[in-house]
Amino acid sequence: MAGQGTSLQTTNLAELLELILDKGLVVVGDIKINLVDVELLTIKIRLLIASVDKAKELGIDWWEHDAFFSSRAILQRDTQQHVTSPLEGQSRTATPTESQEPPSQA
Repeated sequence: MAGQGTSLQTTNLAELLELILDKGLVVVGDIKINLVDVELLTIKIRLLIASVDKAKELGIDWWEHDAFFSSRAILQRDTQQHVTSPLEGQSRTATPTESQEPPSQA
């Protein structure tokens, strides 16, 4: 059986990263600091590591709507402000038919 050897499956860092981004990786943890049965601090950690495509598939796309991360979100926000701003602050003015008296008959 000298010709038959065991195959060692080696995974390099690039393959491992590709697998994690393709499938996704979730890390969940809670850190609590108590002093004499009084909770002083609680930190809840929820970490998702995935590719953009996988995140969108899961319904996660907050970066597309956050102006800090997306110039498209800035443009959408500015467009919405320009559309609503001229209407804000305007008081209702009477239309010509409301402000005019009926024509007098002579």
